[in-house]
Amino acid sequence: MSAVAAHHQPTIDIDSTEQVPFGRLVSVELRKMWDTRAGMWLLIVTGALLALALGITLLVVALNDDVQLSSTGLSQVMIAPVSLLVPVLAITSITSEWSQRTGLVSFTLEPHRMRVIAAKLVTVVILAIVTILLAIGFGAIGTVLAAAISGNDPVWNLGVGQLAWLIVNQLAYFVMAFVFGLVFLSTPAAIAVYYIIAMLLPFMVYGTLYAFFDWAQNVIPWVDLGFAMAPYMTPEMDTSATTLMQVVVAVLLWVVLPGVIGMRRVKRAELK
Repeated sequence: MSAVAAHHQPTIDIDSTEQVPFGRLVSVELRKMWDTRAGMWLLIVTGALLALALGITLLVVALNDDVQLSSTGLSQVMIAPVSLLVPVLAITSITSEWSQRTGLVSFTLEPHRMRVIAAKLVTVVILAIVTILLAIGFGAIGTVLAAAISGNDPVWNLGVGQLAWLIVNQLAYFVMAFVFGLVFLSTPAAIAVYYIIAMLLPFMVYGTLYAFFDWAQNVIPWVDLGFAMAPYMTPEMDTSATTLMQVVVAVLLWVVLPGVIGMRRVKRAELK
C-alpha cells in the first residue's frame, strides 16, 4: 500500500523584503492630514480665524487709546484659534483609520502598526510646530501694526524661553488629543473627552475652585496641563522645582499614561 504524497502549500518568503521607509510613511500621513475635505476646511477655517482675531485686536487698539499690546499678549491671542480647532486633526489622524475603514490598507502596506503610529505622531508634532509658528508670526505682524496704529513703540517681550514653553504647551495639547484618539478609536468620543478635559473643566470647574479655595491652588496645577504650565506663559517665568514637577506630573497623567493605554489598544484592535 503506497503512501499518499503530501501536497506542500506554497509560501511567500518576506524575510528579505525591505520595510517601507519611515520618511515615506511620514509624507503619506502628512498628505492624509490635509488632503481631505474635512482636513482642508479645518485648516482654512483656522487661517480665517487667525486673520479675524488679528483684525479684531487691531480694531480694539484703534478704538481705545489706552490699549497697548505686547508681542507676548498678541501671540497668546493668535494661539487661541490654533488651540481651538487644529487638535481635531491630531485626533482624526488616528480615528479615521477605524471610522473610514482605511486601517485595512494602512496596516497591510505597513504591518508593523507602531511604525504607522510613530509616523502619525511625527506629523502631529510637525503640524503643531508649524501652526504655533504661524500664530506667533501673526502676533509679530500684529505687534508692528498695533504700534503703528497707537503711535507707540512696539513692545517685544516674548523671550526665547517663553517662546519655547509656548511651543511645549501646544505640543502637549496636540499629543494629548492624539493619544485620546488612540484610546477611543472613535472620533466623536475622542473629541468630546478632549474638549471636556482640555477646555471645559479648566474654565468651568478648575477656574472657580482655584479662585475661591486655597487647597485648589495647591492641587489643581498637579492635575491640569494648563494650570501646570501657566507659570511659564508669562515674561516673569516661575521656573522653580515645584512648578517643573507639576508640569511633569500633568504630562504623565494626560499624555504618557493615555499614550501607553492607547498603543496597547491599537496593537490589539481588530480591523474590519
